[in-house]
Formats: sequence, C-alpha cells, structure tokens
Amino acid sequence: MFNPRLATRYAKSLIGLAIERNEVETVYADINWLRSVTKSNRDFVNVLRSPVIPATMKKKIIEAVTGGNISAMTSAFMTILITKGREINLPEILDAFITQYKEYKNIHTVQLTTATPIDDQTKQEIIEQVKKSGNFPNIEIDEKVDPDIIGGFVLQMGDTLVDASISYDLNAIKQQFLNNDFIYNIR
Repeated sequence: MFNPRLATRYAKSLIGLAIERNEVETVYADINWLRSVTKSNRDFVNVLRSPVIPATMKKKIIEAVTGGNISAMTSAFMTILITKGREINLPEILDAFITQYKEYKNIHTVQLTTATPIDDQTKQEIIEQVKKSGNFPNIEIDEKVDPDIIGGFVLQMGDTLVDASISYDLNAIKQQFLNNDFIYNIR
C-alpha cells in the first residue's frame, strides 16, 4: 500500500505550488496539523483507506474534520487527492511534504538519545556544537529518552553516529574480556 514515489510526487507538487504562491509556511502549518490528526486518530486514517466509503462521503468527512483549520490551498489539495483516489496515501504524502520542506529550508534533523531528559541549556549547547562541526545553519533536535543507555548520549545525524553512552563503553569492556585482551598469549 505504501508507495514512496507517489508520496514524493504529490508532496513535491504541493510544495512547488506553495513556493510559487508564497504560502509555504501556511501550508507547512496545515500539513503539521493534518499529520498530528492522522497520528492521533487511527479511525480517520482507516476511513480514508476504506474502499467501501465513496469519495463524496470522504470529502464530507475531511471537511468536517478540518473544519476551517486548513488553508484554501491545502483544502484544494485534499480534494484533488480524493478525486484521484490517492487519499489512502495521505499519511505518507504528509511525511514526504515535511521532508521536502526541511530540504527547502535547509533544516537538518539530529536525533539525540539520552538516559534522562536534558534541560534547554544543554540542548542549546549541543545544537551549537553540531552547527560548528558540520556547517549546518538550521538544526532541529528530535529528543528520545532511553534509560538502557545508562548515561551519556547517542547523537545521530544522517549517516553519522556519535555513541558516547555508558552502555557502549561497558559493552566495549565486556568484548575485551571475552577476547582475553588482558591475557598474554604464550606459544
């Protein structure tokens, strides 16, 4: 059911039109709102994906759900999706749009995993260090708390991974003991 090429094409056409009409931020806010609706309401997505519900009913349902919360351009885009029978791919199209928006705005997402939540000052220091190290003007942090790393942090940006966690160090020490690195081999 998931078709990344289709999602990318529809998202690309929407962002292209939004750029042309100078409504990128408005459409981005609409897409974020719709994305939160699709993530929080599984029934809404099931209605969109249902082959039993006719397109006219889906249009009415979308109009009732959005209820003036989205712009005219986004509303027209939703109508096109339903007319073309592509509403089943709405969550994927929304994700593809956000990805293309970040590319357009040159925003880089950094995944930060810590054992406990961090304060805003520490987060800002991490952002500054990442900006310095990679010449990235716009950084967005996606925080995750994982107590299994015990302490420290794991920072991932694209293909780069910095694992400064205590669990990584403990596993490295464990591997050294399993390899008997501390025992002199006699022939």
